Amino acid sequence: MTVCYTGPRLAGVFLLTLTGLLLGGCAGTPQSDRLLDAPPADISPAVELNEVPFHPQEAYQCGPASLAMLANWQAVNITPQALTPKLYIPGKKGSLQIELLSNTRRLGLIPYLLKPELDDLLREVEAGNPVLVFQNLALDWYPRWHYAVLIGYDLNADEVILRSGVNRRRINTLAQFERTWQRADRWAMLALKPGQLPTTVEYWRYLRALSAMEQVNRHAEAAAGYRAGLQQWPDDARLLMGLGNSQYAQGNTSAAMATWQQLLDAQPDYAPAHNNLAHLYLEAGNIPRAEHHARRAIALGDEHLEAYRQTLEEVHQRQQME
Repeated sequence: MTVCYTGPRLAGVFLLTLTGLLLGGCAGTPQSDRLLDAPPADISPAVELNEVPFHPQEAYQCGPASLAMLANWQAVNITPQALTPKLYIPGKKGSLQIELLSNTRRLGLIPYLLKPELDDLLREVEAGNPVLVFQNLALDWYPRWHYAVLIGYDLNADEVILRSGVNRRRINTLAQFERTWQRADRWAMLALKPGQLPTTVEYWRYLRALSAMEQVNRHAEAAAGYRAGLQQWPDDARLLMGLGNSQYAQGNTSAAMATWQQLLDAQPDYAPAHNNLAHLYLEAGNIPRAEHHARRAIALGDEHLEAYRQTLEEVHQRQQME
């Protein structure tokens, strides 16, 4: 949940926040220190995505504003005002991270949670991907939550550039940003077009992102994501299974059958693919092929063995009916 700060506050609260900033100066900033002491050779010294749209937030609505900026960057036409009823919780005066993720999926984009490393955020910005970040602008025990969009940095000047609040270009030092970011558990998100890979992509993070798309019935977008993943990890069993599942969910049985057969051509002993093909052959009325794959899945066995036995039972029931 976030409560977004937009303007002057009462004197007592401001003093508390100022105290938090002073105390925050004592917090370690190892990632910033490392980047400034020894800038990675593969990161450009300065990048700014000037064309990222800017939506100044209304009171407490930094979540809708930040998500709208990322969506607009990906050519999705949406406004903060349209997102507010779906994201903003009046009683909390803010937006939950889980709602940001789910609404990104509803827009047909794939939310991808980045590894909590500052240099990964900079690499994504360099690749042209603005990053939605979560910050705590006050104290650990008296938080002031805020969403912003990281759109640039300059390592030589010790700066990061944010679309934040009512500021189109809020400048922080790397250490200032790291302190506010680490107090919010270093949460950062991309909004990917289906078929787009993050430049810092990690297998399991990407797989979880695609699986979540399937769970909300965004099967076409998930399928595009699985195809992109297969360019990075050819013949990967989980990606091929996911692609086949997405194709099947869209009613493209022949494509799903071809995908799972491709998987078995590469990995003949992958039991889940045998089980799924058994179901498809059963639907097609090809009982011998269905029985062959069901028995093969059982023979290979794994934690899904009972499901494979149930598949074979369904095949036998069909045989008795014919």
